[in-house]
Amino acid sequence: MVESQNAPVNSPDERLRGPEAVRLHVTVALGLAFCVAAFWFELKRALGGNALSWAYVFEWPLLAVFAVYMWWQFLHPHRDYRLNRRVKTLDPSFNGMLERWEESRESLEKSAGPEDQNNFGS
Repeated sequence: MVESQNAPVNSPDERLRGPEAVRLHVTVALGLAFCVAAFWFELKRALGGNALSWAYVFEWPLLAVFAVYMWWQFLHPHRDYRLNRRVKTLDPSFNGMLERWEESRESLEKSAGPEDQNNFGS
């Protein structure tokens, strides 16, 4: 598959910009305002004696935190913040063992009958 030279390059420094970013900022601002208002409303109800409202007192701030997290992910779409991203490699001392295992597997596949070919995971 050949990539076009006109295709956009997704670099880690790429951010969401323009009207899409403005819509995203407005949406998260309205969502946070709604979460604050709902939190305040449920807090007043909970303090007034409604036991079920205590669950919502904690739910609305969690929803607001999730909204901020998603806002950040949409704003910076190609970033990977996971720590210790190491590619697992085989210790050089095991290279000979790996080659012998692959040779053994190939010889087993060749010697297997047609009904046994489906048992090998190649």
